[in-house]
Formats: sequence, structure tokens, C-alpha cells
Amino acid sequence: MAEVLGLGISHWPRLHDLDDTFAKRLRANLQHPDIPADVKDMANWPAPMRAEWEAGMDAAAAHREKLLAGIRKARAALDDFKPDAIVVWGDDQYENFREDIVPPFCVLAYKEDLHVQPHGPHGNPWDEPTDHSFHVRMAPEVGHYLTSRLIESSFDVAYAYKPLHRKDLSHAFMNVVLYLDYDRKGFAYPMVPFTINCYGSDVICNRGSVPKIKATERHLDPPAPSPLRCFDLGRATARAMRASPWRICLMASSSWSHAFLCAKYWQMHPDVENDRRLYDALVKGDYEAWRQTPLAQVVDAGQQEVLNWFCLMGAMYELNAHLSWSDYVETYIFNSNKVTVIYDPV
Repeated sequence: MAEVLGLGISHWPRLHDLDDTFAKRLRANLQHPDIPADVKDMANWPAPMRAEWEAGMDAAAAHREKLLAGIRKARAALDDFKPDAIVVWGDDQYENFREDIVPPFCVLAYKEDLHVQPHGPHGNPWDEPTDHSFHVRMAPEVGHYLTSRLIESSFDVAYAYKPLHRKDLSHAFMNVVLYLDYDRKGFAYPMVPFTINCYGSDVICNRGSVPKIKATERHLDPPAPSPLRCFDLGRATARAMRASPWRICLMASSSWSHAFLCAKYWQMHPDVENDRRLYDALVKGDYEAWRQTPLAQVVDAGQQEVLNWFCLMGAMYELNAHLSWSDYVETYIFNSNKVTVIYDPV
């Protein structure tokens, strides 16, 4: 049987930018007229949040270095394993899928490689020009095989052979390439993007933008797939890949709770308590705690994108994989907590 490596990283967009952008959402919220004055008053902030804010640019630089330390470990594990392809679970935020179709799960078995230009006009840490192009290899044979095996296992996943609205890659997948190749050594591993409709009830009505702080009447979309369904999808994916002829890396791509999704905290900071709970369960190998997490709790905590990680956790449970290394990078002012994990090949 084939070997499978498990990895998880963050695709936080600000890591693609310069340090002075890291706290842009919080800075905007401090000027937001709909957020009460006592919530914006720093005297009422959690002590770690005040300390981060007072550290200024030093906090941003430290946050980047902590993230890069984990990402470099993940890249080293990837290079040691030398996979034939990487299957990446990631969310699509009104990028490739819009009003015409929103699949709960979709394997992007693109038949042609992509040439993408991900840089915007405001600078990047590599000082690369806006027209700098990346060649991203696709793995259509692996995607076709995986889709077939999942459907045969009663997971009626969608699939696509070419992009729809977005002609390159959603940022959950593009940033995997940018960050795992942060040191620009080259990135030749073929990819199978596997989209999860993480945003569910908010994916179309918000059109990929931040939810309004002051509640307004709006038509909610159908919900995201449940955490348990994502967990079981991960298990089925692991079984399919173990029976395949390829060496495969299974990867989750996302940060954990997001401040802009935490209405209970006025979008000021992420849900640190619930992120710590899930991370503790991950480290302890308490898969039942993951399986029993309801979707309503995920949404309340602003952990919608962690549905990608429920897939990874299901896969690692199925394989009885050993967690060889992990790190939890906590923040109150940089929008989201981030986790990096490496599971030994099985």
C-alpha cells in the first residue's frame, strides 16, 4: 500500500504582505462607529491583547517568525517524504464558486497546470514584481481516482476539470505554494485542491467579504457540511489514498478561529478559548472531542475554516497516524490563531 503524510498549515493572507498590514482589521475596528466605545477601550482588553498591541511592529515580526518556523518544518517534512502529489483541503470564499454552484465538497482535478500571478500592488516580503508568475502543477489522475473512490464510498463529491470563476487558485491553495516555498527553493509537487464549503450560511450572502458588525436582516444560505461529515470524508480519503499507487501528502490549509467571524467579540479578536480546546484535543489525540463538535459551535467560535482540519483529523484517525510535531501560534490582534502540524508517514 501507498504511504501517506499528514500536514496542516495556515494560509493567512497577511503573511503574503508586509508586517505593517498584520493588524489592519483591528485598526479598522478601532475606528468603526458600530463598535461600542467600551469594547474599543484598551483598558477592557484581555491582558495578552494589550501586550501585543503595545509591542507594535515587534509583535508583527515575532508572529511572522513563529509561523515561518513551523512552515519550514512542514516543508522539510514534505521534502523528506517526496510525495507524488498533495491533496489539500481548503475553503473557497466566493472565489471559484459563486451563485451558479456551491458544492459542499469538490475535487479540483484540473487537467492543465496553472500559471498564476498572486502579487498585488502593495508590496510583498519577497520584493517580487506584480507580474511575477508561478507555475503550479496539477495532478488530474490523482483527482480523478480520488473522486471515483469517494463516490464509490457513498460520498457524492463534485469534481471539476477546469476553473470556473477564478482562473487561477483560491487563496487557500495558492498560499500553500507561496508559503511552503517561502524561501523560494522551488515547488514542483503536483496538487489536488479539495474545496470544502466552510462558510456555508455566509458564503453567498456576504460575497466573500467580512460580515457586517451591526446585524441586518439578510437571507442566509444553506449551512456548511457538518464537522462529523468532514471528519468522515477525511477517513474515506485516507482509505482511498492508502490503496492508491502513489505517495500522497494530505494537508489542511487554514487558520483557526477568525476575529472577523466572532460576532460575540465584536470582531475584535479570535476565540482563543475554543481554539485552545481543539488544539489540546489534537495534541492528546482525542479524536472523539473533534467528532462531537457541532457545527453551531464551530460557527459561534468563528472556526468555519477549521472544517478543513476536521477532514485532516479524520484522515489521521483512520490511519492511526502519529503526531510528530505541532505548534499553536496564538494572537489576539492578528485576526486568527494558527496551527502547524506534522504527522509521521503511515
